[in-house]
Amino acid sequence: MRAAAADAVGILILCLASAAAALDFKYHHTEELEEFLRGVHAAHPSLTHLHSIGRSVQGRDLWVLVLGRFPTHHKIGIPEFKYVANMHGDETVGREILLHLIDFLVTSYGRDPVITRLLNNTRIHIMPTMNPDGFEATKVPDCYYTPGRYNGNREDLNRNFPDAFEDNRASIQPETQAVMDWIKNETFVLSANLHGGALVASYTFDNGNPVTGSLKGYSRSPDDDVFIHLAKTYSSNHASMYKGTGCDSRQTFPEGITNGYSWYQLEGGMQDYNYVWGQCFEITLELSCCKYPPEDQLGKFWRDNKVALIEYIKQVHLGVKGQVTDKNGNPIPNAIVEAKGRQHVCPYRTNQHGEYFLLLLPGTYVINATVPGFKSMLKTVEIPDNTANFSAVKQDFSFPEVSDKISSKVTSCPKTPLYQELSLRGRAAVKPTVHLLVLMTVVLAIFK
Repeated sequence: MRAAAADAVGILILCLASAAAALDFKYHHTEELEEFLRGVHAAHPSLTHLHSIGRSVQGRDLWVLVLGRFPTHHKIGIPEFKYVANMHGDETVGREILLHLIDFLVTSYGRDPVITRLLNNTRIHIMPTMNPDGFEATKVPDCYYTPGRYNGNREDLNRNFPDAFEDNRASIQPETQAVMDWIKNETFVLSANLHGGALVASYTFDNGNPVTGSLKGYSRSPDDDVFIHLAKTYSSNHASMYKGTGCDSRQTFPEGITNGYSWYQLEGGMQDYNYVWGQCFEITLELSCCKYPPEDQLGKFWRDNKVALIEYIKQVHLGVKGQVTDKNGNPIPNAIVEAKGRQHVCPYRTNQHGEYFLLLLPGTYVINATVPGFKSMLKTVEIPDNTANFSAVKQDFSFPEVSDKISSKVTSCPKTPLYQELSLRGRAAVKPTVHLLVLMTVVLAIFK
C-alpha cells in the first residue's frame, strides 16, 4: 500500500516536472500558469517556494514563486528582490517573460556560475500576474486598450495605492492590499513593475509638487542618481530600449528612460508607494508598444529582455548593508539608517533583525544611524561597484549605551500625503520671513 502511494506521488511529481519543462511561447491562462508554477516547485523544491499572497476580487490566487538558496525565509545579509507583472490585465508581455525567467533561472542553477552566484546571494520573488481577473476578462486582445486593464471591480490597480503627494480617495482593492501587506512583511530592496504600451524604463517620482521640483516638469527623489542608473541598467541591456525611439516619432525617450512625472503625472502608483513606504526602489518597465501582442512575438520579447532582466536583479547588491546592534550584540529594530544628504520623507529603518540596505552608487558617503533617545552614530563609507561580487559593502553599527532592555519603539509613517505636508510646512516657515521683510521696508521708509 505504502509502495503504491509512493509510486503515485512519484508519478505526480514527474508529471508536474514535465509540465514545467514543457514551457513554450504562448499565453498561459490561470490554470496553465498555476500548473507551471507548481511543476517548477515540484522539480526544484530546495530552490523554490510557491505561495499565494492573497486573492483577487474574483477569488483567484495571487501567486509568487520565490527563488534562492533560502527560498522559504529571509536570511540575514541576503537582499530581497521582486518582479511584478500584469498589473494591468491587458498588458501581457511581462506575465509571459517572467515565466520564462523562472524557467531560465532554475535550469541554469548549478550550471551557469553567474546565475548560481546570483541565486545563492539573492532571494528573488516573482509574481507573474497581479491582476489575473483582468487578464481572463480580456477576450479579444488589443494593442491599445481593453476593459481587462482593470481588476474585477473595474479599478485601475496602478492608481490605487496611498500617494505621497495628494490624498488618494480610491477604495483599496484586494490585490492592492495583498501587495501592501507583502511589502510590509518582507525586506524588499529593489523591484520592477512590468507593463506594456510603450518601450521605456520609467522611474520615481510619478507624482510631485514644488518640494520635488514639479514646477520644472521633473519630480526628483533624494536618490535620483540611483534611479537613473537603475533605469539605464535595464534600457542599456535591452535589445532596443536604449535607442530611445519609443513607439512612434511623436514620443522619444533619451537613452530609453524617463522620470515618471516628466512623462505624465500619476496619482496612486505602485512604484512611488514602494519607495516612500516600502523602503524599496522600484521602476516601471514598459516592454511592448502593443499591450497584448500575438503569441508568435513572445519568443522575441523574451530574447530582447533576457539579459536586461538578469542585469537589473544584480543591482540589488549596490551600496551598503549591515546590522545595528546593542552592546550585547542583539539586533535593534526600527533604528533609522540613512546616507547624509539623502533623508527620506519616511525615514528608512532597520527590520526585525536590525538590518538595513541602502542602494548607493560608487563613492564616499556618510552613513547616519540613529536609535531614538541616543546620540546618532556617523560612519564614512567608501562604496565600490560590488554588483559583480553579489554583495553590497557591509557596515555594522554597535550602540554601546543601548542594552537589550532598551529597544527602539516600533513606529511607522502614516499613509498620508507626506510631501504635501512637507510643502505646507515649508510655506508656513516662509511666511514669517516675508512678513519681517515687509515690516523692515516700512520702517526704513518711515525713517527716510
